[in-house]
Amino acid sequence: MDKINVLVVEDNPLDSEALVAVLENNDYQVTYVATTIEQAISAFNNKLVDIVIIDVFLGANPDGITFAEKINQTPDAARPFVFLTNSKDRQIFERAKLTHPFSFLLKPFNQLELLYAIEIAIEKFYVQPNVFAGEGQNAVITNDYLFIKKKNSLKKVSVDEIIYIKVEERYCTIVTEKEKFLILISLTKTTELLNPAKFLRTHRNFIVNYEKIEEIFLQDNLILLAGNHKVTLSDNYKDIIRKFHVLK
Repeated sequence: MDKINVLVVEDNPLDSEALVAVLENNDYQVTYVATTIEQAISAFNNKLVDIVIIDVFLGANPDGITFAEKINQTPDAARPFVFLTNSKDRQIFERAKLTHPFSFLLKPFNQLELLYAIEIAIEKFYVQPNVFAGEGQNAVITNDYLFIKKKNSLKKVSVDEIIYIKVEERYCTIVTEKEKFLILISLTKTTELLNPAKFLRTHRNFIVNYEKIEEIFLQDNLILLAGNHKVTLSDNYKDIIRKFHVLK
């Protein structure tokens, strides 16, 4: 499991220390603390970043907004971001709004509000609203990662590491190379969100990662996966064999 990588853009040492403490205590990974717009741009381009916490003012200038504008100019590298500020200037707020932040928090920040803001930012950025607030789902699924809610923080799991998914009623057990996760999500929703070219249904209760298949035993209705995992292949889904190049 990977931690969610947070870039902090904050020039006040006391505020940045408080931010880092809250994030690390809730199992987030702070990849860098930038104190200038130049450092922020460099870190954003060169570090692993999942979300950015940005102070509106760096020194006397609203360079945090300028930085957010630059993020928005590179859509292929875009990441969700949250603003922090102690400014109550309406014009500054209006300019900040134009960058479409996912939250706008006033200093001194409240720890729980910050953690909630991160959750909302992840949901909105990947267009899966109200995931962590409701009882119907507790994981955001993207092409590359699963963001799973655990207590007050989010855990990041690489989709490439998933070996198979076992579905039982409203729950899914995600089996990866390193560990297992139980998430609350329907099979229909899981199927909608995962890449169908990569994840194949083999049974009404199983979805497997195509790349983790090592051997298929048609007569035994069995699939052997990486790590010596085994799942059922039902007659209704045996047409998946067509996806493989079979040597005769």
